[in-house]
Amino acid sequence: MTQVWDRSRWIWDVYFAIGYAAVVVIVVTGTQPADRQAGGLIALTALVAWYALYGRRVILTDDNPRGTVFVAGLAALFFTAVAFTPASTYALFMICPMVFMTFRLRISAPLVALFNVLPPIFSAVFAGISFDAHDFGLAFFGLAFSLLIGTYIHRIVGQSEERAVLITKLESSRAEVSRLSHEAGVNAERARLAGEIHDTLAQGFTSIITLVQAAESEVESEKARRLLDLAARTARENLAEARALVAALAPSALSGGSLADALGRQVERLRAETGVDARFHAEGAAPLPTGVEVLLLRAAQEALANVRKHAAASTVDVSLTQTDQGVTLRVTDDGVGFDPGAQTGGFGLRGMRARAEQAAATVTVRSAPGAGTTVTVEVLG
Repeated sequence: MTQVWDRSRWIWDVYFAIGYAAVVVIVVTGTQPADRQAGGLIALTALVAWYALYGRRVILTDDNPRGTVFVAGLAALFFTAVAFTPASTYALFMICPMVFMTFRLRISAPLVALFNVLPPIFSAVFAGISFDAHDFGLAFFGLAFSLLIGTYIHRIVGQSEERAVLITKLESSRAEVSRLSHEAGVNAERARLAGEIHDTLAQGFTSIITLVQAAESEVESEKARRLLDLAARTARENLAEARALVAALAPSALSGGSLADALGRQVERLRAETGVDARFHAEGAAPLPTGVEVLLLRAAQEALANVRKHAAASTVDVSLTQTDQGVTLRVTDDGVGFDPGAQTGGFGLRGMRARAEQAAATVTVRSAPGAGTTVTVEVLG
């Protein structure tokens, strides 16, 4: 509620000042003796100072100890003013909203009830003014009005908080969409360049080497053989450079070994960082196209990130299975699970599916509240 209060603080300051001025006029024009009016005005002025110097920093901060001190001070000064002059009761129009903004409704409602019911008793005891059913009727009317206003305040503040949360989520989602779009574009361009280099330069150098080696067997001149050998070495060096470029365009996690090695490191990192019983096993070791390896690595990273952030799991199992029909990545946890059909604020699974579509792969998510989650990525080939 602090954001709402920060934006509207000046409105409540003006409201409090107008309320104070109105109560002063009512007290001064009342029928109480001058000394009692003076006592009431001193207490009311102290109440305003208490709000200005202390209460403004406490209201809507969810700081219960300081809020309790503030409301206790309000009560002491208010009932002191009422003891001097009953007309000070009109200060409730200033006090009740402050009580509602300091505490939640279940606490503020009983306090406001006391603020409204006790003034007639104080007037009778300290000012010698008799009270009847009419006075109590007015008190209960004031109580009902105060509760209505308090409920309205809490409802408006609650709606403002919900909007603030939604705006924050929207901004976060937009940033995540932008990041995923940029990442997808970068990965697509890297994969395209790697494919182009592999399909053109690398294969071209391989063909040159083959042709040169074939020509060497047909040439008898030693000088020609040396030149052909030089051409072959140059082609081999450039082939190595082309392959290095292809490797450099792959994600850094894949630069230190195979896809299975990279996935094993991701699982080990999860176990070290969270203490989760994380296991990894792989079946089959056939080389995969760079684009497929990138897809499966990113999918595993996203699934494990979700385990970290949301699953509260105790065990995680990651498997990579290669068969003649294709390759399958499966990430399973025993966490809290979720409803896959429900609308969520994150775009991780959407990004995973978008990458899978580009590689003609499929993503399947099986989960239910309390039943864990299984994410499966299948690439046929």
